[in-house]
Amino acid sequence: MDHLTEPKDRLLLGPGPSNVNARVINAMSMPIMGYLDPTFLKVMDELVAMLKVLFGTSNKFTLPLSGTGTSGMEAALVNILEPGDNVVVGVNGLFGQRIADIAERCGANVTTVSADWGHPLNLSDVEKAVKSTDKLALLAAVHVETSTGVIQPLKPLADIAHRQGALFLADCVTSLGGIEMKIDEWGVDICYSATQKCVGAPPGLSPITLSDKAVEKIKNRSTSIQSFYLDLLLLEKYWISDRTYHHTASMPIIYAVREALSMAIEEGMPNRVHRHQTNAEALKEGLKALGFEILAQDGYQAPPLTAPIIPDTVDEATIRKSLLSEYGIEIAGGFGPLAGKIWRIGLMGESSQETNVLTFLEALEELLAKTDHKFQVGSSITSAKQVFAKWDKLENLKTGFYNDGKIF
Repeated sequence: MDHLTEPKDRLLLGPGPSNVNARVINAMSMPIMGYLDPTFLKVMDELVAMLKVLFGTSNKFTLPLSGTGTSGMEAALVNILEPGDNVVVGVNGLFGQRIADIAERCGANVTTVSADWGHPLNLSDVEKAVKSTDKLALLAAVHVETSTGVIQPLKPLADIAHRQGALFLADCVTSLGGIEMKIDEWGVDICYSATQKCVGAPPGLSPITLSDKAVEKIKNRSTSIQSFYLDLLLLEKYWISDRTYHHTASMPIIYAVREALSMAIEEGMPNRVHRHQTNAEALKEGLKALGFEILAQDGYQAPPLTAPIIPDTVDEATIRKSLLSEYGIEIAGGFGPLAGKIWRIGLMGESSQETNVLTFLEALEELLAKTDHKFQVGSSITSAKQVFAKWDKLENLKTGFYNDGKIF
């Protein structure tokens, strides 16, 4: 070809992927080795050890799958579920619905417990569905629903599942690396994520961790796992125990994720969580100053992703497209029933920076000034800076989401 399209630098403030630090990009240029090279096996071990730190787990079965977050979702479900298994899935957004769809493809009998998009699941509704389901195999829910910016406390759901002798699965694609994770303490049996959001790496791997009970469920299947590529027992033999060849892993992505995990641990998870919370709070206050309300219910607003409701005086698509074409800033619109009604603004991993919040708000004000939308010029910047000043003064701050979903 005479000319190939040149990719452009963007400020990635959508729901993922996020921007990647130069250290992570540079790591991808390290030498390619054989997939059983002793040095590469050590690289794999280091990556797994750091994943356990971010997950907050001592699970022996912890590894990264080749593929994006959806591969983690599919792998979890096709390994755990057999035809005829009874499953309850909490659905309060697009990705809860995707879990339900894949579970049905596995031949499971799926009962959904729905909540309005923008709200967390009602625990009473979940418990009622769980108790009325005979021989429940699995309860599943999304930790941070990327379509709405809602965070769902996980421990209460795990407790509901375990009281009925069922396993609990959590989709943590948007939370790992940006929110404090306590997989063991919360009682999550199956948890998967992705690398292109708060972890701070390119897309390409899906970290997953399973409790001993979940592994036993897979080992005791009466039917074969219907996927070879996503067979977790075979993948465990390559990544952890026997080093038996399964498939050729993408070494550059593995190098990148290892570097991103190393940076997260260097930063320290309390500091990382604090950073994500501070920037999200500043963004929300800035948006509110411009007349935007936040979709997610108070107390359940996830720091990695904020979904403002678009006022009637704002053409959401035009503003969003202008942010990209004029300023190189990417944000996303809504899915399904929220299409045209919200934006989805991500502050994840490397993209979660004070300068990015202020850059976005300044660009948004400049675009809004060309419309009929009424606001006080500079109000969003002032509001955001007040949050940064407030959080900078706090000492000995406890950070993280705990079991009741509140921020401390």
